[in-house]
Amino acid sequence: MVLRSPQWFKERWNIDVFPRHHVTKTGPKEKQLEIYDEEAGETITDTYDKLVIATGASPFVPPPFNLDSYENVFPVRNMEDAASIHQYIEDEHVHQTTIIGSGSIGLEIAEQLTKRGIEVTIVELAPQLIPKMDTDIAHMIAEKMKEKGVRVLVGDTVERVEGEQKITGFVTGKGQTGDTDMVIIATGVWPNTQLAEKAGITIGSSHAIAVNEKMETSIQDIYAVGDVAESFSLITGKPIYRPLAATATKMGRIAGDAATGGNLKHQGILGTGIFRVFEMTVGITGFTEREAEEEGFDVLVVYTIRPDKEGFVGGKDMVIKAVADKETGRFLGAQIIGEEGVDKRLDVLATALYFKAHIQDLQHLDLSYSMPFSTPWDPVHYSGMMLLNAWEKKQSITPQELIERQAQKQPMQIIDVRPKAAYEKSHVETATNIPMEELREQADGLDKDMFTVVYCNRGGRSNAAQHLLANKDFQDERLLSGGNIRYQEMVVSEQAKKQASGK
Repeated sequence: MVLRSPQWFKERWNIDVFPRHHVTKTGPKEKQLEIYDEEAGETITDTYDKLVIATGASPFVPPPFNLDSYENVFPVRNMEDAASIHQYIEDEHVHQTTIIGSGSIGLEIAEQLTKRGIEVTIVELAPQLIPKMDTDIAHMIAEKMKEKGVRVLVGDTVERVEGEQKITGFVTGKGQTGDTDMVIIATGVWPNTQLAEKAGITIGSSHAIAVNEKMETSIQDIYAVGDVAESFSLITGKPIYRPLAATATKMGRIAGDAATGGNLKHQGILGTGIFRVFEMTVGITGFTEREAEEEGFDVLVVYTIRPDKEGFVGGKDMVIKAVADKETGRFLGAQIIGEEGVDKRLDVLATALYFKAHIQDLQHLDLSYSMPFSTPWDPVHYSGMMLLNAWEKKQSITPQELIERQAQKQPMQIIDVRPKAAYEKSHVETATNIPMEELREQADGLDKDMFTVVYCNRGGRSNAAQHLLANKDFQDERLLSGGNIRYQEMVVSEQAKKQASGK
């Protein structure tokens, strides 16, 4: 992970790199820097024409944890942290680990420790894992973690620890307890803005350094890049903070170009990210349903469950939750979970977002097809088709919306168009089983004026069923997005959410 040494920079580009030197103060008016030389133990003064602040971010360590008080508490920020964790596991023969926080880094660490035979407990203050993602998607991740033996405590926080030099156990606010040999802090980071604040540089609403499209700060000839600088959303143009490596790399290039007279400009970001949780790959780009609602969009949501390639060559289902704006039809974002092919679809959808795609554009993309790689209708195409159908008033309903209607006991008829055996195994509450082959004959016996929901497992049969009912003059027929699979997952997710909130 160390790409270049100081010697390489000097020999290749005649760039001087000074390790173990700390800039302690900037003087923007005089363009001077005070620098502490750690090895020499002295402070020196230097000048600059252009200054780039790339001080990064530091781990956020919540109470009651203290990195200085306990020898078995570790942050996760750099290679040295990873090496320290690895060495401690080897030296102390760790059997139990507690991870505080459940971002992608925390989950990836949990996977690796579990594979080594170490018992893992995750404690997350939010009522779900991966707080940035929607609750229903986060629930799928939590179920995978539990399946692999990880203990998941959400909607909770460690209030008290046991032990002196080493933490040996913990007690949470909800009274959960656990023994531990090691604690890993994975609660996210906080931008290192101290130097910038001393210089009088404006800090943005995201608590990172505010910059313009050329990465310039509020003070002339001073730039900021990477995890210390805020970015802005490609969708809304508003400032956002997403400390990701790909974003930092773009920022560095733009600031370097701008500082030397170039015209490159930062175009904004979508917060596109991807990580692995055991066999599952999880991806996100653009807005989640919750974020879109918070931004004031009238949100349209569909679920697509499709294989990444043909089943007879090993295709495995992936779930795509796609979000769009009901008013304009603009595509807003997606979350994807699957074992294979997630990265390909995620990057296609991120590219569509960059170019402000309308939902109808998704089904017209000329994507590659061959049986070992995809299906004739790629999952991206299918998501576009589902969004377009819903947008053009061929209405769909999400599992969440259906569960809410059921809780309110609203009158409706729910039709399961799967074979009888599938219905008997698992079905939506109060649903009537009318297999697709029998629906045409039995449709006239249904109430055409009543709110009607049709569903299958994934969407193929129910899509046809919805068209059939529409052609028979049903007044308000809806397709259950994601089918019975997503409905059953949502039921369990809602139960878990209530337990986490103490209701």
